[in-house]
Amino acid sequence: MPKELKPGVLYVSEAFGAAAHLCACGCGSKVRTPLGPTEWSLEETDAGPTLYPSVGNWQQACQSHYWITRGKVMWSTKWTPEQIAEGRRAEEQRRRVYYDALYCQQGGTLHGFWRWIKRVFQR
Repeated sequence: MPKELKPGVLYVSEAFGAAAHLCACGCGSKVRTPLGPTEWSLEETDAGPTLYPSVGNWQQACQSHYWITRGKVMWSTKWTPEQIAEGRRAEEQRRRVYYDALYCQQGGTLHGFWRWIKRVFQR
C-alpha cells in the first residue's frame, strides 16, 4: 500500500489480503479492510470494484457508512450504537463459526467432539 492514498481510489494488496482507501465522506481517514472468507470480499468488474459487505467507519468521528459497488460509493444509513454493537457481535459469530468448522474439518470428528467438550466446560 502506498503511504499516501488518493481520494476515490481503492488500493488492493492481494499479497497481504487487504484493501485500503480514504473515507468516502472526505474526512481524510484511512480505511483498511482485510480481505478473506470471514472479512470483506472484493469483486473486480468492468465497471469497477465491489467491496462486500458495507464499510462502516464506526471508530472515526464521521461514522460514515457506505457500500462500494461497481466502482461507485452508495451511501447507507447511519447506525445507532446498538446497531454497531450488534454488527460487531454478528461479525465475531461468523468468524467463530467459520474457523470452528475449518478446525473440525482438519482434525476430524473426534477432534471436533473434543473442542465441543472444551467449550461446554469453559462457560
